[in-house]
Amino acid sequence: MALESVVARAATAFPAVDPEERTRDRVLNAVLEHGPISAAELGDLLGFTPAAVRRHLDHLSRDGVIEVKRATRAGAGAGRPARRYVLSSQGQSTLGNDYLDIATLALQRLGEMAGPDAVRQFAVERFGDMERRYAPEINAAGPDITARAQALSEALSRDGFVASTASIEAKAPLPAALSSVQLCQGHCPIQQLAAQFPVFCDVETEVFARLVGVDVRRLSTLARGGHVCTTHIPTGRPAARGPHSPAATPGNLDEVSNHLQERP
Repeated sequence: MALESVVARAATAFPAVDPEERTRDRVLNAVLEHGPISAAELGDLLGFTPAAVRRHLDHLSRDGVIEVKRATRAGAGAGRPARRYVLSSQGQSTLGNDYLDIATLALQRLGEMAGPDAVRQFAVERFGDMERRYAPEINAAGPDITARAQALSEALSRDGFVASTASIEAKAPLPAALSSVQLCQGHCPIQQLAAQFPVFCDVETEVFARLVGVDVRRLSTLARGGHVCTTHIPTGRPAARGPHSPAATPGNLDEVSNHLQERP
């Protein structure tokens, strides 16, 4: 077969990816990782012109995978809130909720047959694997809470949660002990499942507290309508316990305070 024919067949079987689609995917991934984010910030981050960024944002908005969140920056004064972009619920779902219907039905039947404690135990076992895998890496970060939170963020990102941390420093006249880190997760692979079974968010928060070594508070979750899952981690005081032990038992879960989940 002539070389030209082989090339023609290959081009038909494996069509080239549209450069516009590749660029649009970059914009979508940037919104996922850094949202809420403005068009100007996206342009600076990706090296695109404002016109190019807005063209792709408009396309993604029409597809329903991103949405606008109007927000005013702290200290910006009065004025019209900025347009900042985040993934929509539809956008979150397109990133992977395989077997959602089957899992939901199975957990519903489990709760009906064995009670809500059985559903909680299922969540404990699911996140127990995460805890065992993450513990050595987070312990290697040492006793500093900020370093442990960063190690947790990196581990979560490798598992597809698109996590990041931001330090919140207390300013005078507030004591330095009120400093904290906010741990954000831009994606949750079980978001719709957790919306129906909030115990998954509860148990995940308890695991985070044991891993970093301090009491933490969940400020928002994707499952409850937030644009990201945000966990408040105080850094201005020492860990409440010694080094984390991955062998912690479910019986100790109630020692961790119940988190707050509020729609932002």
